[in-house]
Amino acid sequence: MGVKCKESEIAFFGGSFTAIDRNYMISLLDATKPYINKFLGIRISTRPDYIDDEILNLLKKYNVTTIELGAQSMNDEVLTANNRGHSACDVVKSSKLIKKYGYNLGLQMMTGLYKSTNATDIDTAKRFIELNPDCVRIYPTVVMKDTELEALFINGEYKPKTLIDSVNLCAKIMMMFYENDIDVIRVGLHYSDSLKENDVTKNYHPAFKELCEGKIFLQKILDGLKTEKNKTIFVNPKSLSKAVGQNKCNIKELVSLGYNIKFKTDKSLDKYEIKVC
Repeated sequence: MGVKCKESEIAFFGGSFTAIDRNYMISLLDATKPYINKFLGIRISTRPDYIDDEILNLLKKYNVTTIELGAQSMNDEVLTANNRGHSACDVVKSSKLIKKYGYNLGLQMMTGLYKSTNATDIDTAKRFIELNPDCVRIYPTVVMKDTELEALFINGEYKPKTLIDSVNLCAKIMMMFYENDIDVIRVGLHYSDSLKENDVTKNYHPAFKELCEGKIFLQKILDGLKTEKNKTIFVNPKSLSKAVGQNKCNIKELVSLGYNIKFKTDKSLDKYEIKVC
């Protein structure tokens, strides 16, 4: 384990950590004791309805530093339709309690769920912002084989978003969080062969965040150019590939619209900031 461990957390993800068997949960936490001093702390993800004073006091003893809640939506109709088992009120209550105890708060949302709309997803982002989390994750819904969601899709009750629609929506939501100084630490699901093979509607993309960031820049560029056709766009050096777009898609789109654009870098610009000259 290298020096960077001090900047990292031990993580328990992929389930609802505080909802598993209590003895098993404690055994996992106990297993971190020989290594915990080498790390920043422990990060867990769990359900909003499995947080209370007792569990938060217990987690403190094991140096848990960050708790992420799988909120998914702040619309009770959407939560019920997707059998989430918790309410928007549970998310609010747990979030406030987590912050009261001094933990870093993370909130996870899913866009394009059954019964959701762009409006309900945007509202979820707004309500997340009101809770002032330290970080968020955004996961567009992917329909997997042999699931209830696939059955709803097959019988026409559920219409999943296209990749383009998901990109457009998530790009807007990303900017909402960015403009409110909330760190977006993940957009889109981690790649796996199983995910790729079992994606029913083929709207999963392994570089989904990059597509969203490309969309953010394209919109900013178009807004900045207005009727001007020949301009130079300055962006932060670290954002150049995002501004150009994946496979230079933004350049191609601008050319198709009649623009003659050059890209240059400027270290003084912020992450998503552009300057048109």
